[in-house]
Amino acid sequence: MKYSVIVTCIAVLAGLTAGHVSVISPCPRYSPVGENCPALPAGESLDIAEKAINGPISSVQLGGTMPLCRHTTPYATPSATWTAGQSVTIKFNPSAAIHSGGNCEFSMSYDNGKTFAVIHRELRYCFVGSKPASLTNTATILSYTFNLPADLPSSDKAVFAWSWVNASGNREFYMNCADVAIKGGSSKSYTGPQMVVANYPGYPTIPEFNGNYETGMEHYTGAKNITVSPSGDSQPPASPNLPYATATAPVPSAPPVASPTLAYSTRPMPASYSAPVSSAPPVASPTYAAGNGNIPHDAKTGSSGSCSPGAMQCSGAGYSVCVGGAWSQKYNCGSGTTCKSAGSGIYCGYP
Repeated sequence: MKYSVIVTCIAVLAGLTAGHVSVISPCPRYSPVGENCPALPAGESLDIAEKAINGPISSVQLGGTMPLCRHTTPYATPSATWTAGQSVTIKFNPSAAIHSGGNCEFSMSYDNGKTFAVIHRELRYCFVGSKPASLTNTATILSYTFNLPADLPSSDKAVFAWSWVNASGNREFYMNCADVAIKGGSSKSYTGPQMVVANYPGYPTIPEFNGNYETGMEHYTGAKNITVSPSGDSQPPASPNLPYATATAPVPSAPPVASPTLAYSTRPMPASYSAPVSSAPPVASPTYAAGNGNIPHDAKTGSSGSCSPGAMQCSGAGYSVCVGGAWSQKYNCGSGTTCKSAGSGIYCGYP
């Protein structure tokens, strides 16, 4: 049974607005905005508001860690059926804040997300195509088409993953996983580069690029090969891709929430540098300067009383979103940050 979701409620809108970017096709696990999504597994719910499908699974600055893939329980039926060797198109949520690009990898797993081998990469300039002249949250590319390897094994229970390390802002790691079926594979296993994990507990931190798009590239060019197989004999590299843990290392679960202040677990995901705004604060020059990454998202400020849909306004330490001509409840900024005005926009930034 398929479903389609029209995002109308305040919680969904605020959660996605305060997020960053996610895959919409093939539909990732539990996405409220994915295309042609299968029915949810029993006991599971859409990834909205508190978890925010657009948000990262880990942040060095903010903490809060979700498992790789965000969700470990697969759909009962695949989101898409692909043929090995043929082209596929991966589409992203147009409500995106792309943090000046960065490194995207597209990978495949046959053991429900324990081991991932890369099948395609968009390094340095993912979402922007080429080196931007200055910090930007505006995407110029929101879909990628590429050929699947012909030697991908056939399976009805393969897991496709998109992962991303952002170029600017807090050091974060993003990942969505979609359950897919692969047909027509010419091999019983596939060998490719080990998926890079960074800005995640137990793995390296890749710093802000600050205009240098070679930052952290050694982790990608130096990735060891890994073999994945539906027969259950997926293997990590012969020697670990140091300083990475091996791909079969246990994936940490989200830590217990001690209080309602942990990002990604108890509220929408307004990263410390990026509540939605209409335009970024003026950049002093087209050069990149190191800083705390306060890059606002796209939105507009509003006024008290009636408002224009999509507008935002500071509300104490947080912000409100205009939905249907009325202001929503207040959504708090990230830990240690406050809502600030910047020209005609607002953002969550450090004092």
